Amino acid sequence: MDLNRVTLIGNLTKDPTVKALPSGQAVSSFSLATNFRWEDRESKAKKESVEFHDVVAFAKLAEIINQYVKKGSKVYLEGRLRTNSWKGKDGKSRRTTQIVADNLIMLGHRGQREVKAESATA
Repeated sequence: MDLNRVTLIGNLTKDPTVKALPSGQAVSSFSLATNFRWEDRESKAKKESVEFHDVVAFAKLAEIINQYVKKGSKVYLEGRLRTNSWKGKDGKSRRTTQIVADNLIMLGHRGQREVKAESATA
């Protein structure tokens, strides 16, 4: 059995961008920041690191994200990892890893709203 599952809670670093594939299907892209906090054992100082995650969503989920989610929004996100590989113009191999979202819950003061992907395409 294999499992490719990602669960994150974080904040959008900028407004999502939406495009249409040649098929007409909507694609939304955004970056999600997550924080990790700990206390240094020796100095007892509080420390923090931030991770930035590239996220993509398709179809109805992409449309809803573009309509309701903005920079700074806190969201709960479920999805899977996808790695893309290509050759750059300089001939070097490039790779990027994205999270393909299939469930998103908007967190915050206005209540919570859950949005699920209707179909896992692309």
